[in-house]
Amino acid sequence: MLRTALRNILAAKARLAMTVLAVCLGVAFVSGTLVFADSTAAAHRAAASKSFAGIAVTVTEKAPPPGAADRQRSSVLDDALVRKLAQVPGVAAVRPSADGSAILNAADGSPLRADRAWTHLAAAYVPAEDVPANGANGGKNGGDRGNGGNGGKDSRYPLAEGRGPVSSEEIAVDSGTAAAGRFRVGDTVTLATDGPVMTKRLVGIVTTDDPRVTAGGTLALFDRATAQRLFATPGHYTGIDLSAAPGTTADELADRVTAVLPADRAEAITGAAQAAQQAVLVDTLTRGYEKVPMVFAGVALFIGSFLIVNTFTMLVARRTRETALLRAIGASRRQVSRSVLLEALVVGLVASTAGFLLGLGVAAVLPEVLSSGGNTLPRGPLVIGPLPVVAAFAVGVGVTVLAAWLPARRAARVAPVEAMRTAEQPPAAPRFGLRGAVGLGLLVLGAGWLVSLSGARDASEENLRSAMAGCGLFVAALIVLAPLLAGPVIRLAGRLTGRLGVTGRLARENALRDPRRTAATAATLLVSTALVAGLAVIGNSTGQALDRQAAAGLGADHVISSRSTMTGIDPAAVRRIAGTPGVRTASAVTDSTMFIAGGVRQISGVDPATVGDTMRLEFVSGSAEGLAPGRIAVSGTLARENGVTTGDVLNVSLGRGDRFTKVTVVGVYKDNPTAGDALGARSEVAAKSLLPGSVQRVLLRTDGTASKPALEARLRTAVGNNPLLKVQDRDELVREAAGSVADLLGVMYGMLVIGVVIGALAIVNTLAVSVAERTREIGVLRALGMDRAAVRRTIRLEALTVAGFGTLLGLTGGLFGAWAVGSLANGAVEQYSLAVPWGTLLLVCLLSLTTGTLAAAAPARRAATLSPLEAAA
Repeated sequence: MLRTALRNILAAKARLAMTVLAVCLGVAFVSGTLVFADSTAAAHRAAASKSFAGIAVTVTEKAPPPGAADRQRSSVLDDALVRKLAQVPGVAAVRPSADGSAILNAADGSPLRADRAWTHLAAAYVPAEDVPANGANGGKNGGDRGNGGNGGKDSRYPLAEGRGPVSSEEIAVDSGTAAAGRFRVGDTVTLATDGPVMTKRLVGIVTTDDPRVTAGGTLALFDRATAQRLFATPGHYTGIDLSAAPGTTADELADRVTAVLPADRAEAITGAAQAAQQAVLVDTLTRGYEKVPMVFAGVALFIGSFLIVNTFTMLVARRTRETALLRAIGASRRQVSRSVLLEALVVGLVASTAGFLLGLGVAAVLPEVLSSGGNTLPRGPLVIGPLPVVAAFAVGVGVTVLAAWLPARRAARVAPVEAMRTAEQPPAAPRFGLRGAVGLGLLVLGAGWLVSLSGARDASEENLRSAMAGCGLFVAALIVLAPLLAGPVIRLAGRLTGRLGVTGRLARENALRDPRRTAATAATLLVSTALVAGLAVIGNSTGQALDRQAAAGLGADHVISSRSTMTGIDPAAVRRIAGTPGVRTASAVTDSTMFIAGGVRQISGVDPATVGDTMRLEFVSGSAEGLAPGRIAVSGTLARENGVTTGDVLNVSLGRGDRFTKVTVVGVYKDNPTAGDALGARSEVAAKSLLPGSVQRVLLRTDGTASKPALEARLRTAVGNNPLLKVQDRDELVREAAGSVADLLGVMYGMLVIGVVIGALAIVNTLAVSVAERTREIGVLRALGMDRAAVRRTIRLEALTVAGFGTLLGLTGGLFGAWAVGSLANGAVEQYSLAVPWGTLLLVCLLSLTTGTLAAAAPARRAATLSPLEAAA
C-alpha cells in the first residue's frame, strides 16, 4: 500500500502540483510572518542594545505622586548630583543628558515624518571633554561656550560629516533625517519643539542605532545649554548616564547609585533594562504589521482547503476501479483510507517545505512592503527560530491531511465488485437528503443569527463575535447547498450560453455533469468573493458615513491644529491667524481631559460667542450660550451614559485638577466629532489643562475673498510654517477621518488577489481532469466535424459558467452579511447607512469571470490538440 500510494503521487503529480501551490501560499504567509516578527524583534533588540552600549545605569527623575503639593518643583538632576554620582565607587564616567522631542521641516518646507510623534527625538550633543569622570567636576553650563569647539566628539552619535553643534544657532541631525529632508551641511533647518518655529544652521550629520530613529524617526542634536533650555531648565537634565568601571556589574552599580539618590525624587535603572523597555515599546508600536500577513495566510489556507478536497475527490473518483481491485485482493478499508491520507501527508510535507522556503522570501521583503512614507522598519539578518518551522509544517500538513480526510473515507467505501465494471460510472446527481437538511439548517441558523443583530445598538466585542459567527454559518450553508443549487442556477445561466450554439449547450451540460465537482470548484471563488463583497460594502458605507459625520459636525472652512494634545499653538500665532486677510472668524479651542465617573473624556474649551459659527452643533436641549466657568454642555452619548440632561449636575475633574467639583449641564447636543464629549468655557478649560493657557485648534470661517491655495499659504505663513501644526480644509479633514477605511480596502483587495489565484488553480485542476475524463467524447466530436476553435470555446464557456456560479453565490453571501451587520457599524459610526459600491462589485465580478476564462486556456488547448482517431480509440 505504501508503494501504491507513492506510485499514485507520481502518476498524478501534475494535478497535485496545484494543491501544493495553494497550500504553499498559505504556509508562506504563516512562516514568513513569524520569521519577519522574530527578525524585526531581534533587530529592535540589537539596535536598542547598541544605543545603550556602554551605559550601565541611568538616573531619571521620579514623577510626583498624585496630589503632591509641589507639582512645580524643580528637577533634582543638576550639576551637583552629577558631581555626587561621579564619586560613587565603580563609576567610570558620568554623562548628563537633556532629551526631548522636535519636529523638523524638510528642505521644501513640508513637515518631515510629522505623524509619528514618538520617533521625533532630540538630545544634547555632549563631547567627551565635557563628560565628568573619576570625580571631575560637572559639565560646563556657560551658554554658548565650547561644547565641542575644542574638537570633542560624542561617542553616542558618531559623526558622518561636519561637526557637533557648539552654539544655540547650530544643530546636527542623523543621516536618515538628512536624506529624507534633503539636508546638507550648511543648510538652514526650521523646526519646533513645543512652541514657535526655530531656525538653526546644520553643522553636522551623525549616525545612530536608536531603533526609534532607524524605524523611520528623526534625530536633532543641540548643544547642551540649548537642550537644557528646551527640554529641562538651565542647569538641569532629563537623565544622567553612568558607565561602570571594570569589575563592577550594572546591578551592583545600580544598588550603589540608588543608595545616594533622594528616594522620592530620582531612581536608577540599568542600561539593559532600558534597552529591553525600548525594544518592547517599538515591538508594541509595530506589532500591527504582523496582522495583515496573517489575515492573508488564513484566507489562503481556508480557500485552499476546498481545492485540496476537490483534488483528492477527483483522484479517488478516477481510481475507483483500481481501489476496487485492491479491495478484491485483500486490502482493508483502513489500508485504502490510510493510502489516501499518506498521499495527502506527502503533498503536505512538500507544500510545507516549499512554503517555508518561500516564506523566507516573504520575510525578507515584508520590511520593504510595510515601510512606506519614510516609515522604515529596522533591518537585520533573518532569525529562524523553531516556531516558524513547526508552524509551517503543522499548518501545511495539518490542513492538507484534514482536507483529504473526507475523500479518504469515500475511497474506503469503494466495494470490491466495482472492479468488474468496464466503464466509469457517471456521478450520481446530488439529492435533497442529509446535505439539503444540513444546508438549510445552517442557512436558517446563520441568517437568523445575523437578522437578530439588526436591533443591536453598538459594536461591542460580543456583538462582533456574534456577527462573525453568523456570517461564517451563512457562507458554510452556501457551500453545503452549492451542489443542490448548481443545477437550477447553471440551467438558468445556460439560457444565455445556449444562444452560442452547440458549444454553449455542451458547456452547460458539462458543468451539470458533476454538480458536486462544479460546486467544489466554485467554492474557492465563492469564499473570496463573499469576503471581498462584504468588506467592500462595509468599507464604502463606513467611508461615506465618516465623510458625512466629519462634514456635518464642522462648520469651519479650515482648521489649524497641533499634532499632539501635549503641544499647543503659540498665542502670537493665534492672533496672526485672526488677522489674516480672508479670515472672517477665528475660534480658538483648547482640548483637554475631563475625569468623570466611568473614565476619562475629552472636553473642548470654546468661546460661546464664536462656537456656533465654526461648529455645527445640534442641541437636543439647552444651548451653548450658557457656557461659563462651572457650566458645560455634553454630547448625547455622555448624557445617556451618566443619566443627565440640561439643568442637572455632574461631578468632574478638569485637566490636571486633582479635586472633583460639581458643574451644571447647560445643554445636550448630538454626538459631534468636532466638539468631542463635552464643551466648556475656554477660560476655565485652558486654565486647568495639562498645558495651562494653551490652544490646540483654531477653527476658521473665511469671507470668500481669497482662493483656497492663497489662503492656505497665508495661514501657513501666519503660523510660521510650524511643523507641529496642521493646516487643513474641510476635504482634507474628511479624508483624514476616513483614513482607516483605506487600510480596510487594501486588505480587501489583497484577499481578492489570493482568492482569484487559488480559484484559478482550482478551475485549471478541475478542467484538466474533466478533459482527461472526456477524451473519447472529445474525439467523437472532432470526428463529427467540430473544429479546434469550437473545442476550445466549449472548455472556456464551461470555466466561465463555473466561475459565474461561484461569483453569484459569493456576492449573495457578501451582500447579505454586509446588510445584516450594518446595525453594528451604525453603533460604531454615526450616520452609517448601507451604500453599495456597484463599481467595485462589478470589478470583482469581471475579475472573477476573467480569471475563470483565462484559467481554462491550458486545458482548452490540450483538448483542442487531441487527435480525433487517438481520442476515439
